[in-house]
Amino acid sequence: MTDGLGHLDGDAEHAREGSGHAASEDLREPPTRIDGYAPLRTYAALGDGRTIALVAEDGRIDWLPLPDLDTPPVFAALVDADQGGRVELAPTVPHRVRREYLVGTNVLATTYVTDDGEVRLTDSMNTGVAGRLPWSELARRVEGLRGVVPMAWQVRPGTVLGTASPWVQDTVHGLVLHDDGVTVAVRTGGEMTVVPEGQAVSGAFTATPGSRHLLVLAATAGEPVFLPDPEDSDRGIDRTADNWRAWTREFHYDGPWGKAVQRSALTLKLLLHAPTGSIAAAGTTSLPESWSGGKNWDYRFAWVRDAAYTLDAWIGFGLREEVHAATAWVLRTLRAHGMRVFFTLGGDPPGGQEEALAPGWRGVGPVLTGNRADGQLQLGIYGDLLAVVRGYVDAGNLLDADTGRLLAGIADQAADAWHRPDAGMWELQEDRHYTTSKLGCWQALRCAVHLAELGQIPGNAARWAAEAERIADWVREHCWSEERGAYLMYPGADALDASILLHARSGFDTGDRMSRTIDALRAELGTGPFLHRYTGMPQEEGSFVACAFWGIAALVLVGRRDEARDWMDALLEQANDVGVWPEMIDARTGDFLGNLPQALSHLALVQAALTFTD
Repeated sequence: MTDGLGHLDGDAEHAREGSGHAASEDLREPPTRIDGYAPLRTYAALGDGRTIALVAEDGRIDWLPLPDLDTPPVFAALVDADQGGRVELAPTVPHRVRREYLVGTNVLATTYVTDDGEVRLTDSMNTGVAGRLPWSELARRVEGLRGVVPMAWQVRPGTVLGTASPWVQDTVHGLVLHDDGVTVAVRTGGEMTVVPEGQAVSGAFTATPGSRHLLVLAATAGEPVFLPDPEDSDRGIDRTADNWRAWTREFHYDGPWGKAVQRSALTLKLLLHAPTGSIAAAGTTSLPESWSGGKNWDYRFAWVRDAAYTLDAWIGFGLREEVHAATAWVLRTLRAHGMRVFFTLGGDPPGGQEEALAPGWRGVGPVLTGNRADGQLQLGIYGDLLAVVRGYVDAGNLLDADTGRLLAGIADQAADAWHRPDAGMWELQEDRHYTTSKLGCWQALRCAVHLAELGQIPGNAARWAAEAERIADWVREHCWSEERGAYLMYPGADALDASILLHARSGFDTGDRMSRTIDALRAELGTGPFLHRYTGMPQEEGSFVACAFWGIAALVLVGRRDEARDWMDALLEQANDVGVWPEMIDARTGDFLGNLPQALSHLALVQAALTFTD
């Protein structure tokens, strides 16, 4: 039996994990790779609080930066099939596949069925007894369920985006791989061959009923490498699953679509950088938003905006540690470096953007490190920041005096800055008076008034309230088009912008104008359950997943609940088989586009579901 979150009770969970034959209706052929690249829809994500591994249905791990998500990737076949590096493990004969996360965890179970047998592969980025391990540990366990299944594996580091050459060392404790300062020890369990092959290590074994084999990668950078005992790593898989379940027991949500909401919460947890409390915008770099290329960005940074939306969700789930860690990171980083759009996961200002020597996924480049949005003026950050703090305080917490003074000064900045043009939420190259940028300042000032009334920050609350009203009046007068029946992207424009939907949730407008705007957006930017970012984008890029979830939340808030429910049901069908969402989806084909897993997509899903429960 399952509850509303998709939890299985103990007996049902044991039955699921221990059953023999995979249901034939769940099995499918592994996806066909094109020039060595798997469809983005086929990836599941693993993580340990520092980095993320992406596992395709055919058993290949094509993305794994070590030891941290934002370090140059040792395994990056995702963007360079020939030289990027990968970890392979799969049957050597034709097979069909079914996979799922163990309930309440980020541990992945994949079942492979051949004509002669069946095996289960369990993949985990292992954690320790008291939290994350001080090294990176990828553990892959193969259990024979029935018959005989020949298996093969290979660990092949890459060129680190064209900057390094890996090599294999045969040590007294086994084979070790070296690549750009990263050391990867290969450990095995069960009877199998282990063979050095030039710049890789490979092997083979046969799974039979009751057999158990293990492939473990233990990695460090610039330090000695720990060599885990394979039996300890095997137990570590089960311990990691228990650790995840302990976390999900602290997760409280009683609304609809519980399984999808919990999966998104677990994915967001993967994107939380445990050493600092920052939140990565996505797990990858340079996956294309457009088939024609050019729109490839590095999202392995922490945006203040994403932190705001994540905290909103986690507070709604009753989580504590993550809320404080992320809030403290935002405030500590801004105090050290001032108002910026985004930072490194370590809390430093980002460096410049560079193009790597790699072809990109399916040859759609460029492959980039860094992000050009650094240094842009984005007025929405004021609202994002003050919303973070308001949520933190309203959850029953207190600000220190230094933070209060910092935020009062930021509110004063917002009261002046709203008059300036900026790059907008979408990080555009042309500065304009974007509607939602003004409303970001409006939101900041309303939050500042609220915090001042609670005695949490000093400052002139009357001035902030008056300026917020001036912003609201300006938007109502200059940004509404009766002819279009919608809020415009900026005054005088004929363009529409889906980010206005966020300001139903901010409280700016939940009336007739917002309701008409939703209809106008869906008519111009919508295809089925999908929604594009702004006018002109349906011809240039995929639909933006978060925009559709924002539209659902806005529909609820304007009182059109039944329509919103139907839209939510249709949209949730577009996730992949394990509930991972990318940045964009091609509305014509359903193909995933953009970086993944994308925090903003999962956050928007969660916020839409929470809106139904509000």
